Amino acid sequence: MTNFDSVAISSRIRFARNISGMSFLPSELKREQIDYLTDSMSALLLASGDYTIMPLASMPLSRCKALLERHVISKELIENKDISLVATNEDESLIFMIFEEDHLREQSVCPGFSLQEAYSNLLAMDEKICKSFVIAFDEEFGFLTSSPSNLGNAMRASVMVFLPAIERSGRISELIRQAADFNLTFRGIYGEGSEALGSIYQISNQGMFACSEEDILDRVSDFFFNIYKEETSLRAQLFDENHDMICDEVFRALAILQNSYLLSEKEMIRLLSLVRFGHELGIVKIKDVEMFMKLYYHGASANLHEIRVFSREKEENKVRSEYIAKRVKNLVEIGRKT
Repeated sequence: MTNFDSVAISSRIRFARNISGMSFLPSELKREQIDYLTDSMSALLLASGDYTIMPLASMPLSRCKALLERHVISKELIENKDISLVATNEDESLIFMIFEEDHLREQSVCPGFSLQEAYSNLLAMDEKICKSFVIAFDEEFGFLTSSPSNLGNAMRASVMVFLPAIERSGRISELIRQAADFNLTFRGIYGEGSEALGSIYQISNQGMFACSEEDILDRVSDFFFNIYKEETSLRAQLFDENHDMICDEVFRALAILQNSYLLSEKEMIRLLSLVRFGHELGIVKIKDVEMFMKLYYHGASANLHEIRVFSREKEENKVRSEYIAKRVKNLVEIGRKT
């Protein structure tokens, strides 16, 4: 069986929807329009499942940033904090943002390479939304959105991928050019405008106005399959050619994570990714990969503030080093190929 999860971290489907007759610009919306959509969507979600409704206006900015670090909400939703809200199911696999860049952003997230599953999980709720509201739609242009690049089916399919071997080989720039030829894009760990950290990238469609939802799923999937083949092949080649150097890098990363006194967020991400790379090569063994990957955002600034109470004497980097060290020691052991 193909181990796509060695490269694919998660899969995400997003639909953008707007209400007909309402301005797409939040600044031009009337109070009654804002209340109508937030109240109606909240009622629909609560009647459809066990959702937690969270108005951003009632949250401190630190809590909003923590949700951003966990990929639950977007920067655009925070920018509209006075009127926006987010609703999630218990495991945050279904997410609904109200008054983001569009009136409604529906998202489904699944672990690993699971685009079709993520897509199927979102359809039922999207159908309810489209039946409950008069959605802005044009026979020629499809679903109308605030950004022209989302016109048509207004769907974005994305896969978050781990590409340490391709990155080391210097092939990322070429892959970005190839992706653009297929109307796909590479983004950083936090989406559009963010930098790539820890060899983690997001691949998604863009500007595919004339394509069906199935076409987009196929396009993103086919590109991922090609990347998967290249990444796994390069991993084997790099490890064969640079065995001692890579083993040394992985063990140094593990030692720093387990024993450092201070640990910045960027360094944490880089070192966690080296250990994850070592796991995929069999140098070390991560006992619970899902829990290990959560450390990327548990150790991020805003989430760390929620997990641990800081005293005046303890700075963030020291708290992070203590928190990460304890968990890495429990999660990682020496592997076989050393």
